[in-house]
Amino acid sequence: MLSATLNQTAVRPFAHPNDLDRKRIERALKARKRYRYVTPSVTTTIGGYRIESPCCSRNIDRDGGVVDVALLLHDADGARWQLFRRDHEKGLWQLDSTHERLPLALERLNVDPDRTFWQ
Repeated sequence: MLSATLNQTAVRPFAHPNDLDRKRIERALKARKRYRYVTPSVTTTIGGYRIESPCCSRNIDRDGGVVDVALLLHDADGARWQLFRRDHEKGLWQLDSTHERLPLALERLNVDPDRTFWQ
């Protein structure tokens, strides 16, 4: 009975989301190159963070509503960050890139040379 209890507690919980990294993401988004006049929000999801923003371009939402921008998931086994972009036509998340560190993923998101995130 005791060994079963120890095995259950040995399973490590998700390291993400956590409030520290959520705040780091919020601060980093202030350095983005596109749509600097809107305020994106960072919400938590299982294993990571979802970034949403008002759609000022009206390309995705003609009414200017809040749209998904990016999804950041932490792969605990590989200790990597997966950065996803939203395919709004299909309503699916697509893997954009994988990064060893969170700042590298955020740099890719902030620069967004092909406008795949900030549409």
